[in-house]
Amino acid sequence: MSELGADRSLLIVDDDEAFRRRLARAMEKRGFDPVVMAESVAEGLENTRSRPPAYAVIDLRLEDGNGLDVVEALRETRPDARIVVLTGYGAIATAVAAVKIGATDYLSKPADADDVEAALLARLEDKPAPPENPMSADRVRWEHIQRVFELCDRNVSETARRLNMHRRTLQRILAKRSPR
Repeated sequence: MSELGADRSLLIVDDDEAFRRRLARAMEKRGFDPVVMAESVAEGLENTRSRPPAYAVIDLRLEDGNGLDVVEALRETRPDARIVVLTGYGAIATAVAAVKIGATDYLSKPADADDVEAALLARLEDKPAPPENPMSADRVRWEHIQRVFELCDRNVSETARRLNMHRRTLQRILAKRSPR
């Protein structure tokens, strides 16, 4: 990990207020200053335009839209910014989209301040260590089904058709708890 440069500004965009405040306090203790918080895409865009930060932690799913819009805006106003995208819906396609439009890294929630700091400060040539607790194959399958279900506006029949799965089988999967 590298040291923070002269500009230690950090923007945190997340609609989970408790998480946002906890992360902001932890990042301030780690030397980020000022730490600006936003709870929506609109607030995030306003902050990136008025005072683009050197670092940003942006949630993918926000109540008023997609956090990738903030990533794009920040990349346009400050090309050297280090951006970490956070989400509770870990999906490879989303990770690829985030990195393609300029995110430095992508972390699945729950991510703690140490994970976020490591991702923000990692040198580009550093390869990330393999995850300590990777998702099981069952969990990856479940996450994929949930993502397609959400993309189909929670329509079971359409989701089953797209996944080439029987509707009743899908209903049984959706009724169960998520695997670990």
